[in-house]
Amino acid sequence: MSTPGDDARLTAVHSYRLFDAPRPVVLDELARLAAAVFETSMSAVTLVGEDRQWLAGNTGLPEGQEPLATSFCREVVSTGAPLVVPDTLEHPVFSTWSNVTGAPNIRFYAGVPLVDEDGHLLGTVCVVDDKPRTIDERRLELLTTMAGQAAGHLAAIRTRLLLTEVGDELSRAVSREEDFVASVSHELRTPVTTIQGYLELLVDNEELEPYRKMIDPIRRNGERLVRMVDHLLAGTRPEATPLPLLRGGTDLVAVAEAGAAACRAEATQRDVRIAVETTDRRVRVSGDFTRLSQATEQLIRNAVLFSPAGTTVTVRVLDTGLEVADQGAGIPADELPHVAARFYRGRHAQQQAVPGVGLGLSIVDRIMRAHDGSFAITSPGADRGTTVRMVLPA
Repeated sequence: MSTPGDDARLTAVHSYRLFDAPRPVVLDELARLAAAVFETSMSAVTLVGEDRQWLAGNTGLPEGQEPLATSFCREVVSTGAPLVVPDTLEHPVFSTWSNVTGAPNIRFYAGVPLVDEDGHLLGTVCVVDDKPRTIDERRLELLTTMAGQAAGHLAAIRTRLLLTEVGDELSRAVSREEDFVASVSHELRTPVTTIQGYLELLVDNEELEPYRKMIDPIRRNGERLVRMVDHLLAGTRPEATPLPLLRGGTDLVAVAEAGAAACRAEATQRDVRIAVETTDRRVRVSGDFTRLSQATEQLIRNAVLFSPAGTTVTVRVLDTGLEVADQGAGIPADELPHVAARFYRGRHAQQQAVPGVGLGLSIVDRIMRAHDGSFAITSPGADRGTTVRMVLPA
């Protein structure tokens, strides 16, 4: 593994051409997933250069670059080992840093090395919060898995750059589309995310307790808008455009836990319980962890939205896939053939104003087809629940 100041390492960092460039959507999605799984307000995929670090994927942290003088990620690159700081204010060095004593008020940091396929230590994948936290070995292992996913996505990005240089027209088309999607994502999601951050500060202010009934709906609708933008960006990708995948050994138990963690806050708000039924062993398949977690999150969120209060959404890990079952509104037989069509919303969704734009299941369908897998929806009928099963090739 190369050292922090090694010329070969720095050459590798810059070979991805992400400094001062639009962030790849897939790395933003990975950062968002990490923040959801670890229930932190901030997360990032960072690249550490010679005099600054760059956020190649970001949720909640200030945009752009950060100086190395107060970089937790530089500490990870310097040692080549994970770094966990449960409470920065109790640390003899970090407690005086400007990003601890001031914005973004880092109190908790957990980061693991981001190592590329050539063994170069590029940066980190980290989760950050403005409150003290602890993290166990199982969660640290999951963060390491996400770092492996980030390295794979970076390798794919660099491969597409090389193909573009030799004149591959398809690669250029994909690159142009990703730049467009990244720009749209930045212009739409960043302002809403900033608003959400300020709302969190208002919620924590005890003096504003009388206004809580006004603040909470604004926050919920902001979260809904962010998800809607994510769905539009993912669901309107042209059908002919290949869906970028990182195939590798993926643990379906980790996929199920990641999807459930991302939906748990909304489920609690709706008084719906999420139960994950796993085996005593790991269930490994060939697949993209980020994409499969995104599909699982969508299925669980659908189940939560269509479930009455007091019921349970069950996520089961199978030998070749996952199953999500609810006790909710169900699907009439005449609607079942159409539910995966883009922008389709059934009668119940329209009549009850269930949040969404009708893209969720079409996104799941596309992710499964990209994996050469499938998904099937069954329902005994209205008000009798729904079961969705995702199946991957053995």
